[in-house]
Amino acid sequence: MGSAEEMHGRTVKMSTPSVLAVVAVFSMIPGGVLSDMRGTQGLETQQLAQGSPHLHRRLKRGWIWKQLFVPEEDPTLRVIGQIKSDSDRGEFSIRYILSGEGAGDVFEIDEYSGEIRTLKKLDREEKAFYILQAQAINRRSNEPEEPQSEFIIKVQDINDNVPQFQNEPYVSSISEMCPTGTTVAQVTATDADDPMFGNNAKLIYSILQGEPYFSVEPKTGIIVTSWPNMDREAREQYLVVVQVKDMLGLSGGYSASTTVTVSLTDVNDNGPTFQHHLYTFAIPEDAAVGTTVGRLMADDADIGINAKMTYVLTDDLEESSTFIIETDPVTQEGVVLLAKPLDYETKRRFVMAAEAVNSQVDTRFLTLEDFRDRTTLKIVVVDVDEPPVFISPVYEWKVPENAAVGTVVGSVSARDTDTVNNPIRYSIDKRSDTTRVFKIDPNNGTITVARALDRETLDWHNVTVEAKETTQNHLSSSVVVFIKVLDINDNVPRLARDYQPYICEGTQAGEIIQMLSAVDPDEPVEGHHFYFSMLAEKHINPNFTIRDNQDNTASIVARRSTFTRKDRTQYLLPVVVTDSGSPALSSTGTLTISVCSCQPAGHCPTGGVEALALSMGVSLQTLLGFVVCLVTLTAMSVLMLMVRRHRRKQQEGQEVEVKELELPETVSQKVLYYGEPTGGGAELDFCQQPAVSLRHHPRRRKERRLRREDIRASICMSLRESHLIGPEDEVFRQFILDRLAEADQDTCVPPFDCLRTYAYEGSRSPAGSLSSLESSSFDIALEQPVHNPRPLVRLSPWYGAGEEDTVF
Repeated sequence: MGSAEEMHGRTVKMSTPSVLAVVAVFSMIPGGVLSDMRGTQGLETQQLAQGSPHLHRRLKRGWIWKQLFVPEEDPTLRVIGQIKSDSDRGEFSIRYILSGEGAGDVFEIDEYSGEIRTLKKLDREEKAFYILQAQAINRRSNEPEEPQSEFIIKVQDINDNVPQFQNEPYVSSISEMCPTGTTVAQVTATDADDPMFGNNAKLIYSILQGEPYFSVEPKTGIIVTSWPNMDREAREQYLVVVQVKDMLGLSGGYSASTTVTVSLTDVNDNGPTFQHHLYTFAIPEDAAVGTTVGRLMADDADIGINAKMTYVLTDDLEESSTFIIETDPVTQEGVVLLAKPLDYETKRRFVMAAEAVNSQVDTRFLTLEDFRDRTTLKIVVVDVDEPPVFISPVYEWKVPENAAVGTVVGSVSARDTDTVNNPIRYSIDKRSDTTRVFKIDPNNGTITVARALDRETLDWHNVTVEAKETTQNHLSSSVVVFIKVLDINDNVPRLARDYQPYICEGTQAGEIIQMLSAVDPDEPVEGHHFYFSMLAEKHINPNFTIRDNQDNTASIVARRSTFTRKDRTQYLLPVVVTDSGSPALSSTGTLTISVCSCQPAGHCPTGGVEALALSMGVSLQTLLGFVVCLVTLTAMSVLMLMVRRHRRKQQEGQEVEVKELELPETVSQKVLYYGEPTGGGAELDFCQQPAVSLRHHPRRRKERRLRREDIRASICMSLRESHLIGPEDEVFRQFILDRLAEADQDTCVPPFDCLRTYAYEGSRSPAGSLSSLESSSFDIALEQPVHNPRPLVRLSPWYGAGEEDTVF
């Protein structure tokens, strides 16, 4: 433990160079570090005043420093400084510790000597300084010999960055004819090097391209004009190349360049100028008003609003009123238009002056007279053969709808304006009068009624009348004639709709049952006024009355209160409607008033399910349920019927039945089938059903039906006589031959490869047969085991037929 005097003595013993080094180092430490140190010293002073026994451990001892600057981009790893405590006597009893920014990876400290070394090259633009903390620890006691203290290692700048322009590209514009020294633009470059260290970041600007028109301020980069009266019409755009160098432009520095695009904006320093002193145009006399006669152009070297101009016609007001001139906003041309119709026979040539004047003027560059120019305009009218011209452009006439046929409606008139004055004939365009209601006199244009008119069918007729010259060209023109058909009272009024009034059983006398209105196709000038009344009868209607409301409506009012459905369900009420025409017309309509058992709200169902339910005395819900059940049963029945029909069709497709004629019971119906001969004899089997369905022959179906009836009758007759006569009988033999010929010639019967025994074949037949298997070209030989075999006859070849035609 030491006293305050001993501590003071140690402070005085510090060498002067050490004190200066400490002062130099702390002069570079930020204010925050110094403030921390001041705070520490103040705390020590406070503890000294309080007599703290551990005060000697907080006293700041002297530090010995070397330089604390590191050059950037230096690849050499070297010692940049040293920290050392006064208590360090070279016995390596002090261990030095380094912490803070970059400690361990950028910087390291020798724990014995306190030397600080770099571990890699540094970049000032990446990090300009590092704040570290140093500490001295006694190796024996592991107690700090010195309190922890901060210091700064700065990275010293070198010129390793190229200047760079900001906000590129540079585009600027100035007015033409601007004075010298006008500011064009300012270019700005930056250098990442340290502007506080040497000239590494000291920049200077110069012009590489653009002289003598432009110059640049070396330090600020402001570009100004250096050429007077630059003309946009001569050159509109300039490219100025500006260079920037660091190191104040000295050798060894870096440089960069940029381009500034400078455009000259237009000012009104040019006036309009016509290229010709005379413009000549020609126009036919039949040209429509608004036709473009021609275009003329005054040149102006300016652009935009400075080139806008207006054209006017001067010198002859009377002639210029026939034509007008307008400015095309896109091309700035003067467009001459026809303002009035032309007539070659009246005037054939027009001469006038056209003037072009700038819309915007600037007297700083030109006088007022320089902003206008004049030229002469000559227009020649060309003669053409013109069609007839109607005296009036449109005609409008009126005719009553009861006008008689032949009534004159009006007359049209046209003339030939040419000097020849050709005759004209009139006609009505059939497309405008398809019903041929009117006709026209071809010589004088008088239009008359040709058919009866009906305003209610068509109240306006738009008729097109054509006037045509009788010359070789046959020029024509047309005019529209509007004919209005005037109304007369020729239609009776009637009720507005089919009213179906009803009266509830609880209606009281005086209540309104139905409101009535009427319609009339006529249209009187004063408007419609209808009168409603009942038929004039001897007795007053005891049930209802009609009240005319004097506003084209009427009300049906009940006159008593005893209406019931038991007494009567319907009442008939005739209503008379009369109009106010001259003469007045009227009509009578009979209304059926039904007596209804109304709902509580006064509603009366007039039809449908609700009315049916009401009439049957059942509720609506019950009736609807019954209808739903009925519809469901019907749908199920239809579905089952369709399923059964589908199954029947499938069965019919799988089985083809052979229909046979109905023969008497005494006739044997055994059928023998002749198969392939095996074992030296013919095999006998029952006839099988054909596998192929036969086609129908609808045209011969009726003939076959009749023929089968005749065959059936003949067979029956022969059977009755077969017991009396044998097969040698002429009648029996002729019957068999007829049937055989009929079977061979019929193309609508199926082939028969089976044999049927139709009847008794004779008492003495030696195996005689009716088969037709060998009656044609079939080469089938059946061995007959009996004596004197008879040849087999073929019935018919295979032809398609219906199923009903397969059996006789």
